[in-house]
Amino acid sequence: SLELQDQAGFNAKAPRWAIAYKYAPEEAPSRLLKVVAQVGRTGIVTPVAEFVPVPLAGTTVGRATLHNADRIAELDLREGDTIVVRKAGEIIPEVVRVLTELRPAGAPAVQLPDHCPACGSELVRAPEEAATRCINNSCPAQLKGAMRQWVSRAAMDVDGLGTRTIALLVERGLVSSLSDLYRLDTATLASLEGMGKRSAEKLMAALEQSRQQPWHRLLFALGIRNIGPVNAKALAAAFPSAAALAQAALHDPETLLATYGIGAEIAEALAEWFGNSTNQALLQELQTLGFCLEAPEAIAGEAPGDRDSPKPLDGKTFVLTGTLPTLKRNQAQELIEAAGGKVSGSVSKKTSYLVAGEDAGSKLTKAEQLGVAILDEAALKELLTSGLDGTPQP
Repeated sequence: SLELQDQAGFNAKAPRWAIAYKYAPEEAPSRLLKVVAQVGRTGIVTPVAEFVPVPLAGTTVGRATLHNADRIAELDLREGDTIVVRKAGEIIPEVVRVLTELRPAGAPAVQLPDHCPACGSELVRAPEEAATRCINNSCPAQLKGAMRQWVSRAAMDVDGLGTRTIALLVERGLVSSLSDLYRLDTATLASLEGMGKRSAEKLMAALEQSRQQPWHRLLFALGIRNIGPVNAKALAAAFPSAAALAQAALHDPETLLATYGIGAEIAEALAEWFGNSTNQALLQELQTLGFCLEAPEAIAGEAPGDRDSPKPLDGKTFVLTGTLPTLKRNQAQELIEAAGGKVSGSVSKKTSYLVAGEDAGSKLTKAEQLGVAILDEAALKELLTSGLDGTPQP
């Protein structure tokens, strides 16, 4: 039922009304060479198996995640073992099992290191968690991960700052905090390998533009554990400033739990993050650098009840398709939602408008069949600025 599909809707990654079944993934044996420990942006240390490369599902694979220490113990993994690997979901390589009958005699067990491979700090593991963590906030591996999150499209959307440049900035000691990105200059960036003056100027412009990103994007960009772009938007709507969210996280967690989609794990992660003095200092530095840690209505002094007042696109459902001339897809969605509209991933009889750009596909055809009103970018902007004063014709 298309009507039921429309009611179920989508989450951030997939439709709620569909399940994909796949054939059993291809498996291949290989010999384990070594296990290395990788440190992520939240400090979680992930063991990764490196093995003799094998062809697997269309690519050559030589590395696979081992997830955590419990998984290593479950596999009873030993040095020099012959392992069986596959691609989980046809994408992420993983170790399925060990062929113990091929194990070398006297092979020692694989162990995670006791100290962080990136900074040398002692690693810790909470009794109730499977993850092993580096808790050094200055760990360079965590900083690299935090910077990749910060500049990503769903966060601050800084074009031109890729993984290689981030590594150079950290390894040369030019950046030791997210705020240091905004203390760089064109000459420093141009001196980096593979950058050049023109690329450096573009990156400086992108960094400057990122200061204008709204509060919910900054909240996601901070890389707080368990906070994705959807949760960040819900939290920013319920707590329209960093100060309000910090107050709730540290002193009134019940208000967090009353927010749709926010559970105990997220509340704990927020309390942990805002309770860290380094993170508090980062927020102060970002505010000093001109970042907006408040929603526009909070800055204007709008009362909480005012957010429930009618908006020009209240009750209207939009679908986006194709490439718009100046707006990115996420920018158009944010504008629609800020005006009270809802953005859906599929066209139905309940769709109010289809916003169509270049190379619009099957959604445009379906909208025409259903008589849904079709807008281009200019017409969308007109709706956003003038509001709705009647029912448009398809």
